[in-house]
Parts: sequence; C-alpha cells; structure tokens
Amino acid sequence: MPRARTYLIAAGAASLAVAARRALRGRVRQSPLWPLPALEEPLSGQRQPSAGLRVLVSGRSEPAEGVVQLHLEALDAGDLPRWEPGAHLDLVLPSGLVRQYSLCGDPADRASYTVATRVLPEEAGGRGGSREVHERVHEGSELRVRGPRNRFPLVGSASYVFVAGGIGITPLLPMLRAARAAGADWRLLYGGRSRATMPFLAEVEELDGSGRRVRIVAEDEDGLPDLAELWAGVPQGTAVYACGPEGLLGAVEGSLPEHCSLHVERFAPGASAPGSGAFEVELRRSGTVVPVAAGQSVLAALKPVVPNLSYSCEQGFCGTCQQRVIEGGIDHRDELLTDSERDDSLLICVSRAAGERLVLDL
Repeated sequence: MPRARTYLIAAGAASLAVAARRALRGRVRQSPLWPLPALEEPLSGQRQPSAGLRVLVSGRSEPAEGVVQLHLEALDAGDLPRWEPGAHLDLVLPSGLVRQYSLCGDPADRASYTVATRVLPEEAGGRGGSREVHERVHEGSELRVRGPRNRFPLVGSASYVFVAGGIGITPLLPMLRAARAAGADWRLLYGGRSRATMPFLAEVEELDGSGRRVRIVAEDEDGLPDLAELWAGVPQGTAVYACGPEGLLGAVEGSLPEHCSLHVERFAPGASAPGSGAFEVELRRSGTVVPVAAGQSVLAALKPVVPNLSYSCEQGFCGTCQQRVIEGGIDHRDELLTDSERDDSLLICVSRAAGERLVLDL
C-alpha cells in the first residue's frame, strides 16, 4: 500500500503540473503582454552589438598621402582570432562610432592586426569615421574591435586578376600574397590619383618578381586604365577581384569577359533599387505600427518609437542595426548580409519592405 500511495501521489503531481502548464498557456493566449508577447516561436528581441576585443594601437604610420595605417595588438591574453584574405574588422572608435576596415597584414600573425584608412580633403565634412581615426587614434590608444568577418573571401583558382583603386588595395594585398604563395597565375591593375596617394605601392611592386604581373596606373601621369588590355589573354575560369571607387567597379563589371567570375567589395552601398514608396512596420512585441514615408529609412522612422535602437554606419555595412523579420517581403539594399541571413532579417538603415508591410522582431 505505501508503494501504491507513492505512485498515486506522483501521478497526481504530474497531472497538476500538466494542468498548470495548460493554464499558463491559456493565460498567455488571453493576455498577449503577460508575461511576454504570445508568439508561436520565441523571438530574439533587440539585437545588441558585442563588446568586442580590447586592442592597443602599437604602431601608426602613413604609407601614402592621406592614409593612416594602424597596428593593433591584443590587450587581453591569448592569440587574436584567425582570419583569411578579404576579412575586415569592426573598429569601435573613441566616439562610439563603428567603422569597417579591411585587414591588410599577415593572416599568420596571431599577435597583431593591421588596417589602413584614407581621408581625402573633400571628406572634411563627411560622416567622420575615417577622419576620427586620423585625428583621434594614435600610438598608445586603446580601442575595441569586433570580428574578423569575411564577406569577400578568396576562392580557389588557378588564375586571378586583381583590380584595385587607391585604398581598395587593402583587402587585395593579403590575396596577392596568398596567390603568389600558392603558385597561381595572377596579375594586378592598381590605379590611383597619383603614386604619392597609393598605399603599399613598394610592397606591391616587390611581389612582382618578373615585372610582368603588376601594372601601376597613376591618373596624373597615365590617365585612366585600359581595361581591354587587362583582359587580353585571361584564361577560362579566372577569378576577378575588384575593390575601389564606384566608377572603377562599374567599368570592371561592364567589360568583364564572360568566362571570368567577378568578386567585388565596394566603398559604399550599391545603387538602390528603384521605388522607395511608403509602407508600414509592425513591432510585434508591442503591437505598435509605424509608418515609413517614401524616401525615409526604417531606422529613421523607428528611432522616435524605439529610442535604444542599435545602429552605427547607416550605410548597410556594419550590421549593427540588423533586425529579424517575422513577416513581409524585403527589399535588401545592403552589401553585408549573407544569402541565408537575407531570408529572415534586414538592415533597417538601408533596406525596405518589398510590399506594404513588414513585421519585425521588436
């Protein structure tokens, strides 16, 4: 009898637990704001950027006019995270701005990172990220970095063509070293306003032991580069990597031979798709519906309603403002998200609804 009584007590407790869970679910369904929104699947909530790694600016140099190069060493114990050619860092600047800079050092060096950035005279009134690096970041400065992340990876190929415009040489420099080390066939077209403004010029020329792989085109001496000459004799299946100003990238895209594959990294987001009509954004957690005017970004519309939104670059580069989409078609206008990320998220600083309504996880 004692054992039977124990079984009965246990069975009764289990039944009470089941009933309690059913009651809780019923209460949540009846009152969506208690204790959390009554959604079929748990949602992530507001996305906050990670704090990142602490680094020390152990060296600062100027490899060309208007260009600053930073060497960053970890302040915490242990090796820095690994990276591969094409990767970039999120640099958290003293003001709190987050900007992205390509890693241009040696991937085998686990003790330090190297990045470089340019500020042109006409950018004095710009958004301020690179100018802040030039004016406020010095040897001995302490910063935080996030990453590395690689949206511009070097694919395996027997043949490469690299096209760099000015500071666009930075993500390509580790690729050049890797292609040379692998014994691949490669060539580089490196253009700039003048030789004095082109960083890492001596190293690039040194990589070309034969003197036939690298072509330097300084606009003040040579004019604009001849891309038709670049493509002459390019083998089938050549991987083409290009980074630089939009005019150069457009010329590369427009003249690319059909038997080549193109990989591009831009300084700024590509041109937006036509049509910037008004639409609505529903914030599922609160049920608030926010109108987004034609030409207005989702971020701008949401900031008065959700004052603690995380964002930084406002150009679709850094990913700080990425939010999960529960319902609605997305008009992606960023240069960052992967194909899988585009299925259910967007960067609210640049991307928009493809229809009349988006439902966000906020």
